[in-house]
Amino acid sequence: MPDDHVINRVDDLEVKYAFQQDTIDSLNETVTKQWQTIEQLQRTIERLEGRIVELGEWQGAGGDEPPPPHY
Repeated sequence: MPDDHVINRVDDLEVKYAFQQDTIDSLNETVTKQWQTIEQLQRTIERLEGRIVELGEWQGAGGDEPPPPHY
């Protein structure tokens, strides 16, 4: 029959393993959510960059209007 010390050590290792698995699962969920947020922000930035280009082209199409007096 195994020594009580060995049994206690195995029990401790099993408990630590369970907590580590829970932590890994939690971290994985967090990283997944962050990645989704990053992708969403990248799409938003791309859309905004497109709008800025459109606005620049629209303003440039105004003709040869002189700059305002404060220039």
